[in-house]
Amino acid sequence: MNRIWCLLLLIVSPMMSVVADDLRVMSFNLRYGTARDGGNHWDKRKEFVAETIGVFSPDLLGTQETLGFQKDYLNEKLPAYTSLGVGRDDGGDTGEMTALFYKTERFEKLDEGHFWLSETPDVTGSISWDSSLTRMASWVRLKDRRGQFDRPILFINTHFDHKGKEAREESAKLIRQTASVLGKGCDIILTGDFNAAVDSLPYQRLFDKSQRRPPGSDSPRPRLFTDTYRQVAPKDQPGEATFSGFRAGVVDGSRIDWIAVAGGIDVLAANIDRTSRDGRTPSDHYPVTAILRQTPVKPESPQ
Repeated sequence: MNRIWCLLLLIVSPMMSVVADDLRVMSFNLRYGTARDGGNHWDKRKEFVAETIGVFSPDLLGTQETLGFQKDYLNEKLPAYTSLGVGRDDGGDTGEMTALFYKTERFEKLDEGHFWLSETPDVTGSISWDSSLTRMASWVRLKDRRGQFDRPILFINTHFDHKGKEAREESAKLIRQTASVLGKGCDIILTGDFNAAVDSLPYQRLFDKSQRRPPGSDSPRPRLFTDTYRQVAPKDQPGEATFSGFRAGVVDGSRIDWIAVAGGIDVLAANIDRTSRDGRTPSDHYPVTAILRQTPVKPESPQ
């Protein structure tokens, strides 16, 4: 546990001790398990991955680059969770998943689904723009049994393309518009590896408060997302890298893994978890975390 995280815990722990319904959220790119990573191969670090997740004990966990056997392993090691995810290639078992997990005892599942980051999001395995690979998002609508407010939570997890600039920008627009439809009447939590820096167009498309619905469109206006990390650390600072390349202590680089929220949610803490062991990290990305609290809905400014 790093120093920054300890300080954040000290700040919020008085509130956490008396408020039982705070939400602990983690986003974690696991690195696909068949990669030829030598000493960092999945079989050599999978216990470390499960332990890292267990230490933070998220209520909601979004994973990226998750193959079926990796999802199965985490199901075995984290029995308190229910998971869902499908392969991006065929909607079954083939290809990486944007698998997500939620604590079974805490949440009641109301609905679930998947869509593809393309011009035909309902078409399984579809690909568009300049995307180099098939990309997708998985979602679940949940009722928090411990929540004080009668608002469901829409939890979305995604992974943007690592090469296609247009694809990332269009994916951000699609995510925002789709969340507006799926998340009507909900608070929204979005996790993902966005393969984009915070000064990029995809970031602007996701978080820009001036975005309006397309002229003549009957679709809902885009929901206003908040970057949880930037809410805690308002100014862009050095040392915000979330890609480690399996090397402990890497801080230089871009913050490409984000947790975003929309609706009546306050951000109590946000962190880049730089857990390491013997000079290595559990994956080639650092997990990112946030502690959230549902609140009365704040009115959004007109667009």
